[in-house]
Amino acid sequence: MSELYFSDIAFMIEVKNLVKTFADKVILSDISFSIPHEQIVAIVGKSGAGKSVLLKCLIGLIKPDQGTIYLDNKLINSMSFRQLQTIRSQIGMVFQFGALFDSLNVAENIGLALRKLTKLKDYEIESRIKNALKSVDMSNTEELMPGELSGGMKKRIGIARAIAIQPSYLFYDEPTTGLDPVMTDSINRLIIKFQETEAITSVIITHELRTVYEVADRVIMLHEGLIKFDGKPNDLAENGDIVVALVDDQEATLKRLRKKGQSIALESANPLYETKILSTHRVKVQGKLIGLLRKY
Repeated sequence: MSELYFSDIAFMIEVKNLVKTFADKVILSDISFSIPHEQIVAIVGKSGAGKSVLLKCLIGLIKPDQGTIYLDNKLINSMSFRQLQTIRSQIGMVFQFGALFDSLNVAENIGLALRKLTKLKDYEIESRIKNALKSVDMSNTEELMPGELSGGMKKRIGIARAIAIQPSYLFYDEPTTGLDPVMTDSINRLIIKFQETEAITSVIITHELRTVYEVADRVIMLHEGLIKFDGKPNDLAENGDIVVALVDDQEATLKRLRKKGQSIALESANPLYETKILSTHRVKVQGKLIGLLRKY
């Protein structure tokens, strides 16, 4: 496993020996990592690997069975709801499908967290909303309802809501899922833009290797409850572990595996995902399904 080492660096996020189980199923098994200030970290892994559970642990929605989580040197495991709300006021959360309230317009959706988590006055909230929409190139959309927005627009509004609280952290849950490559590039550029202009530490849960390579400083791969890879994105394809290598969607990866004598089978996955610009296949090694391979 490739690893990154840091010395004399202030860590914004520290996870130590984290364990989480549901019934008899181990989701996270002795997970440990640290994220320094202003780093962009992508967390990858196949469905069910524990990515979303880890993210929910980081924001205090799920309590781990064992281990500790520190945000800005504060232990969040045993915090009260009120204390967690104070921590959450520093976290901007971008949900997978925007998570906008259908009964609220754009301005009301963005202003909801500002009214709940801050003591800003109405005119200050209006200014925050306007500036956030301008930052994601969605000016003058305050009165639109979610039903009037495309998928890409909803993602942008979700990001605007996250940055409006002026957070120290930005957590993204599958920010480009369901988007075409053009819109994916647009969202990736926004993530980079906020990283460059604000002092923000970012964690991105994603299946998209394009996002990993274009945006992340570092990638952590989860598999069967463990960290299988922790290093720079460009090192991901060079890792010899089959499970890690198959995250990469390069044809060279498949050739390498076949040279090792592995039986590789690609089966067409959900036909809805197959377009002229994207195809998705299930990947089987020695007859066992281990993940998805996406080609652009």
